[in-house]
Formats: sequence, C-alpha cells, structure tokens
Amino acid sequence: MSHIAVYPRTTSFSIETRSRPRPAKMRAAVFIAPGRIVLEDKPVPDIGPFDALLRITTTTICGTDVHILKGEYPVARGLTIGHEPVGIIEKLGSAVRGFKEGQRVIAGAITPSGYSTACLCGCHSQDGPGERHGFKAMGGWRFGNTIDGAQADFLLVPDAMTNLAPVPSGLSDEQVLMCPDIMSTGFSGAEKGGVRIGDCVAVFAQGPIGLCATAGARLMGATRIIAVESIPARQAMARRLGADVVVDFSKGDPVAEIMRLTDGRGVDVAIEALGRQETFEAALRVLRPGGTLSSLGVYSTDLTIPLGAFAAGLGDHRIVTTLCPGGKERMRRLMEVVATERIDLGGLVTHRFPLERIVDAYELFAAQRDGVLKVAITP
Repeated sequence: MSHIAVYPRTTSFSIETRSRPRPAKMRAAVFIAPGRIVLEDKPVPDIGPFDALLRITTTTICGTDVHILKGEYPVARGLTIGHEPVGIIEKLGSAVRGFKEGQRVIAGAITPSGYSTACLCGCHSQDGPGERHGFKAMGGWRFGNTIDGAQADFLLVPDAMTNLAPVPSGLSDEQVLMCPDIMSTGFSGAEKGGVRIGDCVAVFAQGPIGLCATAGARLMGATRIIAVESIPARQAMARRLGADVVVDFSKGDPVAEIMRLTDGRGVDVAIEALGRQETFEAALRVLRPGGTLSSLGVYSTDLTIPLGAFAAGLGDHRIVTTLCPGGKERMRRLMEVVATERIDLGGLVTHRFPLERIVDAYELFAAQRDGVLKVAITP
C-alpha cells in the first residue's frame, strides 16, 4: 500500500483530570493525501449552543477509513478521520439539556439533526448535505466525512441532544465500541433485508460488518445462516455469532454451494458486506424468486447487474441499501442488546493501540495482518 507518514507532535498536554484547563491543542489523525493519514496537532474545537465536546476515551478504525486512506472515497485535505466515538462529555453547549459534563457517552457514526426533511420523513440516516463529490446523496455521515472525526483527543458532536447516548455503568468502552457503526450497520442489513423467523440468509464476507450482520440475522429470527468467508479466524467468529454453515469461497464457487445447500431454492435474504462487484453479483444470484439483496458494502467502482441474475427484471427481487442508522435512540437500543447479553461482540477487538501509534494501527488494519478484526484506539 502507499506510504503512510506521521508528523511529530509539537505540543504536549494532559487531559487526565478535569481540574486542569482544557488545552488549546489536541492530537488528531488527519487525511493529507491518498496514502497519507498523519498524526498532527490541531486546535481543540469550539462548540456552539447545541453541540457537545467529547474527550475521546476509545475509538477505532473502520473499513471506510481505509477507503479514505487509499483515495477511493474523497474527503477534504486536513480533515480528522474517524466516526466511532466513546468518550466523556468535556463541555456542553449552552442550549443542551439532559446531559452533564463528566458523563460517559457514545455518539453514532451518523448524527442526524432531528428536524431535517429526511428526519421528519423517518429516514434519519439521510440527514446530510446532499450532492457532494459527484455522489447523489451522502446522508448523515459527518464525522470524518464532512466535519472533523473521532480519531483525536477531542470531538465536537453536533446536535448533542439528538446524538449523545449515556453508556450504562456496567459496560466497558470496548463492549459499546461497535455500537456507533459496525453493530448498527450490520444489524440494519438484516433489518432492511426484512429477515423473518424461519428465513434462510446468506451473508457475503465476514469482516466486522458482515459478522454483525450474521449476528443480526440470528436475532431477527433466521433459522439457517450461511456465511461466506475464507479466513479461518473469521469463519470461527461467524459460527460463534450465529452462522450455521460457512462456505469457503477460496475452495469453490460459493453460488453453486449455496444453491446446493438450499436444494436449489435459494435464500430469502442475501446480505452483501464487502463492497465488490463479485460479491454483489453472487448475492444476487443466490436469491430465491422474490428474495431480497441487502447491500451494506461501500463501493469504489460502478456496479453492473447481470441480466440473468436479475431475471431480466422479472424476478420480483428487491435490492435495498443501508447507511448506518444513528441517533441516541438507536444507540440506546444497541447498548441494551449488549447489556442484556443477547450478543457479545467483545471478540471483535483483536488489537489495541494508543493514539500516538495510530499510523501503526492503520498499517495493520489496512493490510489485514495478524488476524485483525477491529483495533481499539485509546487517547
């Protein structure tokens, strides 16, 4: 992969106690150019009346951040990356009610305002800037996309009363670290796919989002889940989270194997969790008539829909896409799933790095070395 550089720190400060004044500078992982995300000093954000300033205690790197690093997803030079924050409220805007400084919270990767047209139409994830960088709609993904993100000492959270969710006292940072994005996105793949009790579901790719989609399909009532994955550690995690069968695509055609496993019927729902043409097409080909393809992948090239796989448009198929649901109620529900032990995603955190080693964390995560699933970054 391209070279990743790190800038030296020029300012040092401590944020360990609330009795000390808030520093003027903070460390942040900043996008410079394709192949270069660096750690440098930036001003601590000033907040408005409806905002909150979080002191980040744990965050992580997402596959979308790697798309940014590689130049496959465009963001502005100088933007702080990251959209999965766990932290402590350092400062509240003057109009924010219902929260207090020093409170432990998370915020979703998607930060809806609560009052936009998209929100009032019930599509909170799409509360965003609309047309940008040639995309039709960017949705409500702001952190590390249109505003500075969470891979830093501090994070400004807009519309705090809509987006902050208190962390239950019995849960650790790592237990809730998947809620802002990975868990919310993966679960929504099953939800938007309309998984029902008794369904057969295929989940293509068992990276972090695919694993959460597997777990979500189980929670939704699927009674047969087929996971498609070649990496042994991910195959084992897929089984742990609910997969009944794992198909290794490196050993044969996964479409043929899934059709064999379903006696030629196909699956009710196929969830695509990688973002590639070949997995999208395979997911389409394994659907039963009238089945649903639920797409979670972030695609960096144009997609083609094969005529035969799509039954020339006559197969009553449904293709749905999902942007990670956000907002405080979504976060509360996901943390409730964790707190009641309906699911244990702790095993997804395989590596841990301090913020000053975030360049090392990116190199590991982007190269998918050492069995990495998710990394915990701790300022």
